[in-house]
Amino acid sequence: MPSFKSRRPKGSFKLFPKGVRKSQQKVDADGNSLPVTAKQRARGVYLLPNAFTTAALFCGFYAIVMAMDQNFLKAAIAIFAAMVLDSLDGRVARMTNTQSEFGAQYDSLSDMISFGAAPALVAYEWTLRGMGKLGWIGAFVYCAGAALRLARFNTNIAVVDKRYFQGLPSPAAAALIASFVLLMDDLEILPVNLHWYAWGITLFAGLTMVTNVPFYSFKDLNLKRSFPFIAPLIILLVYVVVVSDPPKVLFGLFVLYGLSGYAVLLWRWRNGRPISIIQTSHESHEENDG
Repeated sequence: MPSFKSRRPKGSFKLFPKGVRKSQQKVDADGNSLPVTAKQRARGVYLLPNAFTTAALFCGFYAIVMAMDQNFLKAAIAIFAAMVLDSLDGRVARMTNTQSEFGAQYDSLSDMISFGAAPALVAYEWTLRGMGKLGWIGAFVYCAGAALRLARFNTNIAVVDKRYFQGLPSPAAAALIASFVLLMDDLEILPVNLHWYAWGITLFAGLTMVTNVPFYSFKDLNLKRSFPFIAPLIILLVYVVVVSDPPKVLFGLFVLYGLSGYAVLLWRWRNGRPISIIQTSHESHEENDG
């Protein structure tokens, strides 16, 4: 009896093409399958930018461990290291064209540990513990402020004027606490004498993160264009000043930045400009005309 090879009827199709998961298959309004792009077939995680994010996360975790071991100098330095790494992951992703939604969410979670939980715990273990209930309330206000700040940043990123941050950025808030620890350690002042100073700085940083105070973001600086010859000299001068006495200079710089937002807020109010930095169609039109 002759055998016949089974043939697929004309017009038949596979419901889910090879290499495509069911969750990736897209259909139109009539229920017909839509073509699947290469990006949908292979959706993975980019290694390079997420490696920087993981390193920043490790620094935040290391700061917590050092605070628990009462080694506050190493804890403060670890927070600054997390700041440097956090500033690099986004730039690396843009330079290598490896941005992803996963990377954005992972970076936000890393920031919560490095610039939210870690500084709060460092401040509490360093001196706020001696204040009893007031101490842990101050640390919690900072931690909650960082969480709210990051959540608002993720939801408002498309509507906020890119030249300004809405509220004090969490890395700057963390640096304010870390630089204060470095300065007091350098001056050899005992933490037991700093309860109210540390509590005030922690509360100020936590509350300022959730305000609408505009802080300059430096994102409109185009580093690809040419600058006057004096610009490298100014950068060199700043570097020399920082290296000459890091604890004092860093604390002074972050205090000035923490107050700069209120100066910008006052300037916008006195000049009749909108205090809110949420972009509207009217503001965008004015900026384009300018």
